[in-house]
Amino acid sequence: MCQPRSVTPQDYFFKEDGKQVSTKVVDQVTSCFSKLTDKAFDDELKSRHRKLTLGAYLDDAFGEAPLAATEDGRQVFEWCKRMECTDEACSSLYEFSASQISYYTALEGGFFNTLGPGGYQAILDVLLKDLPSGTVQCSAPVKSIQWDLVSGEDQRYPVKVVCENGQSFEADHVIVTVSLGVLKDKATTMFEPSLPEKKLSAIENLGFGIVDKIFLFFEERFWPDDCSGVQLVWKEGPEDKDVYESLSEGETWKKTWFKKITGFDTVARHPTALCGWITGREALYMENLQDSEIGAICERLLRSFTGWSVPEVSKTLITRWGSDSHVRGSYTFIPHGVNGVEAHKALASPLPPKNKCRGRKHLQVLFAGEATHVNFYTTTHGAYITGVREAERLISYYTD
Repeated sequence: MCQPRSVTPQDYFFKEDGKQVSTKVVDQVTSCFSKLTDKAFDDELKSRHRKLTLGAYLDDAFGEAPLAATEDGRQVFEWCKRMECTDEACSSLYEFSASQISYYTALEGGFFNTLGPGGYQAILDVLLKDLPSGTVQCSAPVKSIQWDLVSGEDQRYPVKVVCENGQSFEADHVIVTVSLGVLKDKATTMFEPSLPEKKLSAIENLGFGIVDKIFLFFEERFWPDDCSGVQLVWKEGPEDKDVYESLSEGETWKKTWFKKITGFDTVARHPTALCGWITGREALYMENLQDSEIGAICERLLRSFTGWSVPEVSKTLITRWGSDSHVRGSYTFIPHGVNGVEAHKALASPLPPKNKCRGRKHLQVLFAGEATHVNFYTTTHGAYITGVREAERLISYYTD
């Protein structure tokens, strides 16, 4: 988010006292932040930084910059860390590994906060055209996946998928593409026999964060024509080290959950809409609130920070990924102290292991999804590529 040119003079940065931060300060801080994160992505961290969390590394490195001596510099830097949380899907950068981020591969291309009128459904519509009617079974959540079954009079295949509605499907192979959040919730009960300890450890150790969007719709536009977003700069934001440590225990942070909102960006193709971003435990807490309460709080934030005449929100559209039982979050991150490469590979490994098949059918249970990709975790293309990977694995199995 804070890469060069992603923050422009069209982003209005307001402090909670209503004053606007100069574009010069914003540009200097975001450029500095970008250089520091680039070092982590490019695996160029100093030895003393490699064992730190991303938040601790950034604090230490930024502390050497002259900007750290100014109040505006420190507060915009906290905003940058808060914004980075939305990229990493973590509750805080103080829980995120600084060294492991170098395995992630970022691709070229612009950023958009919406996919257009069709959303992801438009992609699915194209793919579904090539499938026979009835191929996809909807409204049939899976209760259990029984694998390594012994062939017998009543059992012809090694795998059996049992749905909550009583339906069951027998197969030679099953590809599991549920999110890491669902695996965290159900892995110990969904599989019979249980998953290997190494795979269960990977599921437990990898992080699966929450990133929510708050869309606010208004009857008319109230922000200037050259404004592409209103960014909220707090005197004591949640990614300030002292604030984070003071709120690390207990539930006091719930009183100021809205401080985790980074700001409100304009939305492509929706001239009277704004999109707010929020992550982590604050996002999950927000999901339990009514849309009307969330909208009212966002109105107050916009009014108090900008001093503009902000009308009432006419409609809200709020994601609740953490509360969705079919997802349980947004995407994967690597917590501090976790070997991400090992965890991703363990999660991706098929069952049963080939060296332990002893004549039984190999590749009974395969795993795909963004959490199973070493370099493209968190992304849609990572999820897609791993699906292709497992399909090709099966093709090779039958053609070799």
